[in-house]
Amino acid sequence: DTGDIIRGKDLYRGNKKENKQRDEIEKNLQKIFKEIHSGSSTKNGVKDRYQNDGDNYFQLREDWWTANRETAWKAITCDADGSYFHATCSERNGGCSQANNKCRCKDENGKNTDQVPTYFDYVPQYLR
Repeated sequence: DTGDIIRGKDLYRGNKKENKQRDEIEKNLQKIFKEIHSGSSTKNGVKDRYQNDGDNYFQLREDWWTANRETAWKAITCDADGSYFHATCSERNGGCSQANNKCRCKDENGKNTDQVPTYFDYVPQYLR
């Protein structure tokens, strides 16, 4: 899952080739978040919040994912018209429907017509 990978909490350890690729991705993410961390402002306690984060920058990664998950989802699914086949949108009648418009669910209340269908980020991977 993308969120788990970005947050540094991916438990899946597939075949050796995939493990090598995941290790490379993790190293790159650590470099990226190190740069973000070193560029953090000292205003409003931002630097202090991540002071004890360690080399994996878990708290920074968690905060980044929370702030950017919707944008990341849109980027991943921008060309997914009709190809996402899971019933992930809740309907008023209690049923579910397929997210077939770029993997987005329509909010019937009119508040936001661009709903990300699921937020399973914090459900343990073995339960998804």
